[in-house]
Amino acid sequence: MAATNYTLIIGDKNYSSWSLRPWLAMKQFGLPFVEERIHLRQPESKANILKHSPSGKVPALKTNGLVVCDSLAILEYLADRHPDLGFWPKDAEERALARSVSAEMHAGFATVRNEMPMDLLSTYPLPPIGEALHGEIARMVEIWGDLRGKYGGNTGDFLFGPFCNADAMFAPVATRFRTYGIDLSGFGDDGTAQSYAEAVLALPAMAEWTRGAAAEVRNRKPEART
Repeated sequence: MAATNYTLIIGDKNYSSWSLRPWLAMKQFGLPFVEERIHLRQPESKANILKHSPSGKVPALKTNGLVVCDSLAILEYLADRHPDLGFWPKDAEERALARSVSAEMHAGFATVRNEMPMDLLSTYPLPPIGEALHGEIARMVEIWGDLRGKYGGNTGDFLFGPFCNADAMFAPVATRFRTYGIDLSGFGDDGTAQSYAEAVLALPAMAEWTRGAAAEVRNRKPEART
């Protein structure tokens, strides 16, 4: 394995779904890194992020003078840097599918993001399920059920068996479904998608992230009013 010198700039663990993605992957694959957290929704947040990330957004990965911004770009960079670790599936077909659904998650599901924002430690009533939200949740169930049913199962609990970048990309959605009490059986799930979500949430690294979120909430300053 190549020597590592990584600093990962993240936002609040209770809210920052994009930060969770590379953080979880790096934990799962045992890559050591320094975590630097910036509190969001504060008057100084933007300026503090810009000290590290030219995009003005988190997450950002700093390594040996290089700054890589955006969750998926970070995951791709780490896969290139550590091809032995399995950030993407080894099989070419599976790797193509994993990249495809990761890109779909990255670019899509705007209604889920807007109507079910990540709030890791909270529990909220079921939101109104309009046509757009229903369609996006059903699509998520389709992806999880099809991939885990075809490629997972006997080889592991995740979409392609062992954990990979695609699972990191979908992990925040599993927390959202728990936060808002979404019953996936109402969206065509035969139990496969629900089992997948539970496997993601049961990861020790997810428990570590959740403990960090709880500590942040205890120590957090009031949010800035705009």
